[in-house]
Amino acid sequence: MNNIVIFCGSSKGTESIYEEQAYLLGKTLADSGIGVVYGGTKIGLMGAVADGALQHGGRVIGVLPYFLQTKEIAHDRLTELILVDTMHERKTKMNQLSDGVIALPGGFGTLEELFEMLTWGQLGLHQKAMGLLNTDGFYDELIALVQHMVDKGFLKEINQQMLLWSADIQDLLNQMRNYQPPAVGKWITQETT
Repeated sequence: MNNIVIFCGSSKGTESIYEEQAYLLGKTLADSGIGVVYGGTKIGLMGAVADGALQHGGRVIGVLPYFLQTKEIAHDRLTELILVDTMHERKTKMNQLSDGVIALPGGFGTLEELFEMLTWGQLGLHQKAMGLLNTDGFYDELIALVQHMVDKGFLKEINQQMLLWSADIQDLLNQMRNYQPPAVGKWITQETT
């Protein structure tokens, strides 16, 4: 994996461990020679991931819509900042630049980004490893909900297995390195999207 896209909160959350783990993830990726692709801001967990990577010699590419740049939240020390017109263009560019996905704690935006990538994977549009860094059990209920989707017949177990998770950064990265995408046919192709 050359680059991993990180989806996470633009807030720090209520527990200091969220920010600590975000910073440690950035540092760990930098130490492993893996670049960070993320939303381009200096605030919240997003800023902590970027700072963790940058302060340890890592590469960090931010992708930010123009309208957010005007709010003066863009990180000013990135390896590269790519400006786009829309939120959809942002996700598309982040997908193009990354070889894997990690979601940290966050809100609606984090979940929307993660689930769009999971949906694209389910449709066969990419074969990237996608993981949750389940810091302090933050995603326990989401993991249970995904199991509930399987139990109730709304999600195939093979697609459930596309979502990796761990509370430990190294364990999650090892799972991602060893990930084998499901051997299912594509529902649609790039040309039809």
